[in-house]
Order: sequence, then C-alpha cells, then structure tokens
Amino acid sequence: MAVEAPPRTAPVGADIAIRTELRRHPRIFETLIEAALFLSGAISILTTIGIVFVLSRESLLFFSSGEVTLAEFLTGTEWQPAIGNFGIWALANATFVVTTIAMLVALPVGLAVAIYLSEYASDRVRGIVKPILEILAGIPTVVYGYFALTFMTPILRGIFGEDVVKIFNTASAGIVVGILIVPLVSSMSEDALHAVPTSLRQAAYGLGATKLETAIKVVLPAATSGVAAAFIVAISRAIGETMIVAIAAGAGPNFTFNPFESAETMTGHIVRISGGDLSYDSIDYNSIFAIGLTLFIITLILNIISRFVVNHFREEYE
Repeated sequence: MAVEAPPRTAPVGADIAIRTELRRHPRIFETLIEAALFLSGAISILTTIGIVFVLSRESLLFFSSGEVTLAEFLTGTEWQPAIGNFGIWALANATFVVTTIAMLVALPVGLAVAIYLSEYASDRVRGIVKPILEILAGIPTVVYGYFALTFMTPILRGIFGEDVVKIFNTASAGIVVGILIVPLVSSMSEDALHAVPTSLRQAAYGLGATKLETAIKVVLPAATSGVAAAFIVAISRAIGETMIVAIAAGAGPNFTFNPFESAETMTGHIVRISGGDLSYDSIDYNSIFAIGLTLFIITLILNIISRFVVNHFREEYE
C-alpha cells in the first residue's frame, strides 16, 4: 500500500523573503512627481480664485460709487464715462459682431480642414499641413492686427466702396480673428475625428458609402462632442482676442450692427483705457474691472456649456 508523501512546504525564511519582496517599496521620484502635479493643479485653482476676487472687489467699487447702477450697466447702449454713461452693450455689441464674423470664417474652414486631414490626407500630407497650421497659430496677434488694417481693410474697401467701409471696421477684424482661430478649430476637431474607431468607417464602406458620406454621416456625428467643444473653445478665444480688434476694429464705443463701421470691443477698450493716464480708484479705472468681470462671466458660461455638450454627446466605443 503506497503512502502519499506529505506536501512540501517552503521554509519559513523563504516565505518571509517572498512577503518582503511583494511589499510596496517607497518610490521617492514618483512621490515627487505626484506632489508637483498636485501643486500645479492647486496653483491653477488658487490663481483663478485670485482673479475672481480681484475682479469682484474692484467691480464692487465701481457699482458702489453711486454713479452707475447694475441695471444701467447691463441694459445701456452708450459708453461715455465723461458724462456718466456706462452701458456695456456699446462694447459688448462690437465684441459679438467680431466674434460672429470670426465664427463664420473659422468654423466651416476649420472643420473642412479637419475632415480633410482626418479622412483624406495621407500621413505625409498630414505631417506637412499640421505643422504649417501650428506656425499660423504661433504668429503674434499684433501682426494679425496690422494684417487686418493694411491688407484686409483695403480689400473690403475695394469691393464694397470706400464710402461704405471705414478704415477701422469690425468686418476686417472679425475675418482676421477667424483666420487666427482656424488652427485651433481644425486641430481640436481633427483630434476628435481621428479618435473615431476605424471599424465604423469600414462598416460604412462595406455598406457602399463613399468616403464623403462616411465622413459626413458617420465619422462627424460620432465625434460631435469633440467638435462642439472645439467650436465653443474657439468662440471663447475670439471673444478674448485683444490686439487685432484694438488695431483694426476702432477706438471708440459704437452701438451698431454694421460690420463696416468702426466700433470698440470690450478687450479693445480695456487696452486703450488702461494705457492712458487714469488715476487709481477713479470711476474710469474701476470700470475696466467691471468689463473684465463681464468677460470672465461670458467665458465661464461658454466653458460650462462646453462641458455640458461634451458630457451629453460623448460616445464610448469598445
């Protein structure tokens, strides 16, 4: 009758060695990286809180001066600090006109470039075109401003007439702002389109769809969240643009919807007024912070909309 041998057991010393080997070892380098990343995030949050605090404090001084009310500020259409008129729509209207023109230029062109790079261009062409777009995005905005004033404005005056198009106008500023943000739209949209799984494209081709039909009816709807986020970020960029509108749009508040007339945007007004001789704590000086707070709120609303759109239309594929 055979007797089974007892199971072999590891020596006690070997078991302790295994548990010691499996024990988590401290990684000082990773800990430092984690701390640096946390510090970066904390600095970003604290910087945002500081910006909001400064803008709110100085804006409170503006509205508590007794010379302007919040209702007048939000509904007025005249901005003449010399006589006590502080209607933000005189500046906001020009900002929205420039932004609208810029979006009419940037969104279709940027999306078309993104579709071409994602669906049609070869790797070699993509490697050439994308760096060119990045160079376009890296040009200083002051150069764009003089480009709008000395190149785009003469073209518009030659087409529509010198009596119709003023030397300083929101149309040329808006067109050039649109050119400025084309790389932003195209790059972000191309990333969203490129992230769509290839299996969707292959399935569409298998059903007989052409490349254009696949790009428009399959890939683009699948990347809606990323493309919409790119559009909203581009709108925020256009609203916050400063030097182009300061040089080409005009230097006087004007409540008008005519893009061929001169008008001053919120950012352009801030640049012009802050560069002048304003005494601290004066009504004109404090109005700059009220305009800045308005810009911050508009941008915040756009960012919230962007997050909502991304979360609402996000699709995950396995």
